[in-house]
Amino acid sequence: MPETRETAVYTHGHHESVLRSHTWRTAANSAAYLLGSLEPDMRVLDIGCGPGTITADLAALVPDGRVTGADRAPGVLEQARATAEGRGLANVDFEVADVHALDHPDGTFDVVHAHQVLQHVGDPVGALREMARVTRPGGLVAVRDADYAAMTWYPAVPGLDEWLDLYRRVARANGGEPDAGRRLRSWALAAGLSDITATSGTWTYATPEERAWWSGLWADRTLASAYADRAVQGGHATPEELRAVSGAWREWGRREDGWFAVLHGEILCRKPA
Repeated sequence: MPETRETAVYTHGHHESVLRSHTWRTAANSAAYLLGSLEPDMRVLDIGCGPGTITADLAALVPDGRVTGADRAPGVLEQARATAEGRGLANVDFEVADVHALDHPDGTFDVVHAHQVLQHVGDPVGALREMARVTRPGGLVAVRDADYAAMTWYPAVPGLDEWLDLYRRVARANGGEPDAGRRLRSWALAAGLSDITATSGTWTYATPEERAWWSGLWADRTLASAYADRAVQGGHATPEELRAVSGAWREWGRREDGWFAVLHGEILCRKPA
C-alpha cells in the first residue's frame, strides 16, 4: 500500500454554505459524461463523495452492482450515509480515504470517479495513478474538475474580479490547483494513462432563483467558511476586504441581467485490458 502523499489543505471546508452547493450536485448535472458508460452490475468507487448526492445517484444507476463513497472528512460521511438511507439504497457504503493511498487491492473497481477532487490535492498525478491502480483492466477512471480562470460572468460587477484573484491565491497557498479543469488530460498522461477521452461541461446560473442561490452561497462562504478563515490567516485578505467581496456577490445576484458560467474539464480514461 502506498504511503499517504496528501499535502494540500481542502480550501472550502464543510461550512453550511459549502454543503449547500455540494448537496445540489447530481449525477445528471455533475457526471453526465460518465453515465453512458455505466452498466447495472458495475462496482464503482466515488472519491471525494462529500454529502453523497452523486454517490446515491450512481448507486441507483448500478442496481446490481455496488458503490463505495470515499472522503477524507469523517463528519460529512454521516450526511452521505443519511442521504443513501433516505433513498432506500442497499448497494452503497462509505469509507474514510485518501486518494493518494486507497485501501483497496489492485483492480477492485470497474469505475473510479472523482468530482471536484484533483483541484484540491497535493499530487494530482499521483492521485490518478492510485485511482488507476484500483481500477480493473478495461475499467474507467472518470474525473471532472472546475477551472476557475475560465469562469465567466456578466455584468462586470466591481469586486468579482477581486474574488476570483483571491480564491485562486488562497487555493494555491493551500497546495491545490484551482485551474484544474484544463490540466486533467495533461495530468492523466503524466500518470501513464493513454486511452483518454477529454470533454468539457458547464454549470450556468441565470434565472432569478439560480442567481440568488449561487450568489448567496458564495457571499456566505466568503465570510464564514474555512476558505474565509484561510484567506485572513494566510494574509491574503482582511476581514474588510472579504466583506467587500461578499457584497459584490450580493450585488451581482440582484442584477436582472446576471449570468454566470462554470467551465469544467472532464476525462474518461480506459485502463488497458
